[in-house]
Amino acid sequence: MLLLTVLSAVLVLTAAGRDWASGRAGTLEVSVTGGRISELPGGLALVGLAAAVAVFAVRGAGRVAVGVLTLLAGLGAAAAAVAGASDTTALDAEAARKLALAGSTATEVGHSGWPWVAVAGGALLALAGLLTLRFGRRWPAMGSRYEAPTRTAPAKTDTAADLWKALDRGEDPTAV
Repeated sequence: MLLLTVLSAVLVLTAAGRDWASGRAGTLEVSVTGGRISELPGGLALVGLAAAVAVFAVRGAGRVAVGVLTLLAGLGAAAAAVAGASDTTALDAEAARKLALAGSTATEVGHSGWPWVAVAGGALLALAGLLTLRFGRRWPAMGSRYEAPTRTAPAKTDTAADLWKALDRGEDPTAV
């Protein structure tokens, strides 16, 4: 699951950084990356990367929540990539910026295959979420050695010297 989550998130991030649409603005060539068309796939891929780390730090209901979050992040990234696969709004905005003319549109528009790579990455990320939901309860979690140690209340002190000695031993005199 960890490897699948990381690889799928990296796949989405890589695809989002590539040109998804290109065209012409007058005599100038214009292109926009997936991140310019929609920031959602890249953002949801980062959520997936965070989930890959979090899944081993939680148990029980927390692990189920991480699985659901990973599933939804993958589905959202795939849906946003599908929506951006044929979108020309960002390309038209880039054409208007390059020509310095409001309302300009790009011509000879073409779309690359990178949005579909992002869709595949999102689908794999959703699969990692499903695997977490299905098998996550049986996976090992971090041991208790990573948790903060519990302290007992310090012994009752009578004098200021006893108080300083308790502090030297690492006891918190304010703890109840």
